[in-house]
Amino acid sequence: MGGIHHRVPSMLRLLPALVVSGLLLSAPVLSADPPPVLTYKDLLARPKVTGGVRVTYGSDAQQFGDLWLPAGAGPHPVLVLIHGGCWLGDVPAFELMNPMAKALSDAGIAVWNIEYRRLGQPGGGYPGTFQDVSAAMEQVRALAEPHKLDLTRVAVAGHSAGGHLAVWAAGRALLPKGSPLYKADALPVTGVVSLAGIVDLRDYRARGPAACGGPETVDKLIGAATRGEAAFADTSPGEAPAKSLSLTLISGTRDIIVPPTFAQAYGAKALGPGLRELEIDGAGHFELIDPQSGAWAVIQAEIRDRLRR
Repeated sequence: MGGIHHRVPSMLRLLPALVVSGLLLSAPVLSADPPPVLTYKDLLARPKVTGGVRVTYGSDAQQFGDLWLPAGAGPHPVLVLIHGGCWLGDVPAFELMNPMAKALSDAGIAVWNIEYRRLGQPGGGYPGTFQDVSAAMEQVRALAEPHKLDLTRVAVAGHSAGGHLAVWAAGRALLPKGSPLYKADALPVTGVVSLAGIVDLRDYRARGPAACGGPETVDKLIGAATRGEAAFADTSPGEAPAKSLSLTLISGTRDIIVPPTFAQAYGAKALGPGLRELEIDGAGHFELIDPQSGAWAVIQAEIRDRLRR
């Protein structure tokens, strides 16, 4: 059986079982003038959400994460959470994931919300950005015993540029073996949830909107100036999609930063039994990381499902 592709309404209270089942749900009737979509400035204007335990995974100032622990004795399922921000160091992004981390930890999931070196920061780009994400993933092993984490139930989710890094991190063992980013014994994950992820860098470079700076940003991220065409091979999941990956691609139908067509194109190449592609009616780019949005019930249900053994 192939993957599942369906559209779900965002402004309704949905039962998680309906999401997992793959049923095609009809969209609600929308008004002539739908409300504006969220922006990152809207999210930054809200009261700050804090509560994670700060842990470093390296010596650089950007090599850290916040571990959000649920109540109870554990062992807890774990979600590695990777923020977006166009891979750019001057874009506020890490703190935007805190409300999502808190909501999931309140629901019984340990969340490891990670930071990493980005473009414009010392060591950002290739290979540093990728090495940081890899190191942060492996840090889960060290966190497991003292914090009662269940290493048999680890998933990874990312938003926008973080969606790219989430899918990339899950496939590190499949990278070309000559790459410095290849990792044969990478931390196993039960699944991946990409939230408006830029999962195919070549595709986004060719036809993506200018929101992230255009082709120049992708070129800097992957080191194209010195590595040429080969730069995509170990940095972009779109070069050789892992059809065995348990992957959910979630897009908002009103997203103008990473429109659903990018998930559709990647899904057509990565089609396999573990693939699900969801498009949430009425949602923009930032509704996908907002626990107050109508999209949240769908997203939380997918994360829970991908954490199953």
